[in-house]
Amino acid sequence: MMYVRHFVRALLAGVLVLCSAQVVAQEKTGNKPGFSLKPGTVRIVLMRPTIRVGEQSTGGMNEPNADWTAQARENLGTALKDAQGQLGNVVVDYDEGTSSDGSVVGQYENLFGTVADSVIEFQFFPGNRLPTKKRKDTFEWGVGPGIAEISSLKNADYALFINTYDSYGSAGRKALQIFSAMAGVSVTSGVHWGHAGLVDLKTGELVWLNADRQMGGDVRTPEGAIKRVTQLLEGFPGRMAGVPVAVK
Repeated sequence: MMYVRHFVRALLAGVLVLCSAQVVAQEKTGNKPGFSLKPGTVRIVLMRPTIRVGEQSTGGMNEPNADWTAQARENLGTALKDAQGQLGNVVVDYDEGTSSDGSVVGQYENLFGTVADSVIEFQFFPGNRLPTKKRKDTFEWGVGPGIAEISSLKNADYALFINTYDSYGSAGRKALQIFSAMAGVSVTSGVHWGHAGLVDLKTGELVWLNADRQMGGDVRTPEGAIKRVTQLLEGFPGRMAGVPVAVK
């Protein structure tokens, strides 16, 4: 048995170099010190969610799946629409209208994802925390004041950005997970994370962020999408306590 175990370890070694499991974070929420919203006081624009769905190969690489992504867009779109009326303030979908702002808005949507990842890496992880982020009352992140110049956002106070990413473990990946466990090595199957963040449209400051790298809910199903949206919007500013989000 000892020889079998050593053989399996050696067999997995090359693969594990390429697909070593990422260190995952527990769900974290951050907000600008002193920031709060009273229900019924502001107008929030829900930006176009960034949704990516694929399959995780045996080696850990993500292979995009267009059908799954389309299903997730439809299901998450419905769940978000149901949730908009439960967030305490007026929340409307982003509408480019006749402004031709589409490309620059897309850049800010990508920038938000980068900023959210930076918050997770350099503030939510204590070991990686930057010197300027070590104080408990510090949360200074943003996408820059230029967002205030976007004409299609002029009638809103805040922008709500949402990103989700899912890579479902393939049969090969799940088999690798089983054989790895036999060898005493931990290998994850599937990656599921999401960000929801609120940006002040006057200053570009990120005033609230909910980020989770261990999200639940299969976004390929309506029920799973509802669960995902509920997790993303947990603790949303201005929502009255006790009011569920996106739960039918």
